Order: sequence, then C-alpha cells, then structure tokens
Amino acid sequence: MQWSEEGIVLGVRRHGETSAIVELMTRDHGRHLGLVRGGAGPRLQPVLQPGNRVAAIWRARLEEHLGNYSVEGVRLRAGALLARPHALYGIVHLAALTRLLPERDPHPLVHDALEAILDHIAEPALAGALVVRFELQLLAELGFGLDLDRCAVSGTADDLVYVSPKSGRAVSRAVGAPWHDRLLPLPAFLAAEHDEASPEHLADAFRMTGFFLARHVFEPRGLPLPDARTAFLAAVARAAAPACCAATV
Repeated sequence: MQWSEEGIVLGVRRHGETSAIVELMTRDHGRHLGLVRGGAGPRLQPVLQPGNRVAAIWRARLEEHLGNYSVEGVRLRAGALLARPHALYGIVHLAALTRLLPERDPHPLVHDALEAILDHIAEPALAGALVVRFELQLLAELGFGLDLDRCAVSGTADDLVYVSPKSGRAVSRAVGAPWHDRLLPLPAFLAAEHDEASPEHLADAFRMTGFFLARHVFEPRGLPLPDARTAFLAAVARAAAPACCAATV
C-alpha cells in the first residue's frame, strides 16, 4: 500500500530512540498517523512541528497498519510563530478539535479551513474569528451544525441576534426579546463577509460555540473543553490589547 499527499502536521510523539509517530491532516486521507524514522533527530525536528505543511509518502504492507512516512518540508510556519503565544495555543486547540474526527476519514473542508487559518493565525485580529468559524464548521462535520441563516420562528433572515440553546437555530431580535436572558448571543460578524470582530463580539461567539461543543462533543465523552482553548482566548485578548489602547490615545 502506498500513497503520496501533502498534509498539515497536527502532532508528533517520540517513538524509540530516533523515530517519531507523526499525525497529519491530509485532504484525501483525513487525519492519518505514520512512523517517521529519524523523526526525532535534528534534521527532521524543525520540519515535524505542528502547523507546518509537509509532502508525505505513506507506505504499509496492509491498509490497517500504522505504516511509515517519508516527509519533506513544504511550508515551515512553526518557527515564525514561536514569539506569538496566541498562535501556538491556537494550533494546539485546532489540533485537539481535529482529533475529534475519525482517523483516516476524509474531511476536505476541514483540511482547507485549517490551511486558511494557519496562513493568518499570526494576526490576532483575524485569528479569533477564524478559529470560532472553524469550531462552527467542526460542529457541522460531526453532525451538530447550527442553523444561523434564518429565524427559527418567523423565517426571516434579518436582524438575527440570538441562538436558541435548545435547537441551535437563530432567533431574530423581535422574536427573542421576551426570552433574551435564556438565549445565546449571535454576533453579527458571523453572518458578515469580514473576519475581524470586536473583543466583546468575539467573546460572545466563543461562548456560543463553547456551549454547543461542550454539550454535543466533549461532555458525552466525559471531557472538559480543552485548556488550550481558554489559553488561546486569553492570548488573543492580550495581543489585541495594545492595538485597542493605542486607538484610544
């Protein structure tokens, strides 16, 4: 068995003295693990960092085997992100979310979204909004997609400002007003074409996705929301603070 494809490094763990088991997210073969001989050595360590893109050849005698990877760096992003805590936490969180998908199950939209986020994760003004959109997409891939396009009651597509915690559907301002304290906020930027959001709207968006991730994905597995998620949000807020302060001077 053999295939070749580019993939995004999600994680690496040492195996023996010099080898490593590498986890890639590929477009056609999904989240796929393989053994890299020499992967723990100085030549390949800089290549096999989470967030990097590599060209990989996977070989195994049988399809169900772990198999071996031969890898070559294509886009080595990780080194440039070392001084950006929000980016490092973001990559860890994205990898944890991606591991919720079945191994070797193709999810090309998830792969493409990861690639797009990693291209902009160094920019805190964009990173938060892109990651929260990724959480929405992952919920959809797992079968728990939210319906944020039309009001669940009136059917209107205008002035959608709430989400029902029961149905995961949008609710308009007029319909939701009497029950606003029981509904989740729906930030307007999630329906807009741009990806920048104010800190307040970003917090509301992560509150919403966090509620549904916890209820549908993590709690049924007996798990809390990942620590890296909380750390990412705090780091994004810190990174954005200087810009906010400068704007008010």
